[in-house]
Amino acid sequence: MAGRGDNPILVFLGPTLRLAEAEKVLGAIYLQPAAQGDIVLAAHAFRPRAMVLIDGQFEDRPAVRHKEILWAMAQGIVVIGAGSMGALRAAELDIFGMIGVGLVYRWYRRFGRGPLSSPAPDDAVAVHSGPPELGFPPLTDALVDLQRTFSAWSRLGVLTPSERDRLTTIARNMNFRERSLSAVLQAAGWAQERCKELRARLIGQKRHDAILALQQAPSLLAQHSGTRQDGDWIATNTFLRDLEAGGIDSNLVNTYKLKP
Repeated sequence: MAGRGDNPILVFLGPTLRLAEAEKVLGAIYLQPAAQGDIVLAAHAFRPRAMVLIDGQFEDRPAVRHKEILWAMAQGIVVIGAGSMGALRAAELDIFGMIGVGLVYRWYRRFGRGPLSSPAPDDAVAVHSGPPELGFPPLTDALVDLQRTFSAWSRLGVLTPSERDRLTTIARNMNFRERSLSAVLQAAGWAQERCKELRARLIGQKRHDAILALQQAPSLLAQHSGTRQDGDWIATNTFLRDLEAGGIDSNLVNTYKLKP
């Protein structure tokens, strides 16, 4: 088990990377995509030295809160984000110490803030996925992967710049539950045979970033261990009420000890 001493590394993982593939990269405790309250619960259950947030839930349950990530870091837990929800949260919280890894994180950091004409949307990393019993298999393609693919195809001459822009616009205007390479190409009038041929050339940037984060997790933990942010975290009434509403004992945020 990776981690310093007896404390493990936790990884919140869903459709971005298959579990069997992730386990070959990093020995860790793998948990389902994080939702509101899961960071606090997992910290109490496993006493981790680090958490790697890759996937998060946001439809059936409220999304993982910024406040609980800040809480985890205040307890001395190193929190790394990449690939999907983790990249989004890392771009929002890196100024507070969350560590972002990969291209998707850098994209959100550059284009997700400020009054831009075409900001990076939160649902750019979202995909529709299968049930937990099957390991959350992705059923659609993320906008970030499609945009990365269309840009690469344009550089290779597969698409003209105008075709790239049109496909990107179609993808952006689709709901993430319906967004896929085939759906975008067919909406643009491409033949089905051509869609199948190009499917193998889709760039999985989210998956690539997730693997990179798992590879770098042990060294990032070594570099940032011991950076506890005592005194920086304050519980707000809203945060505590949200935890209670989710059936989570709000006293957990005050009773945590990394080394009980």
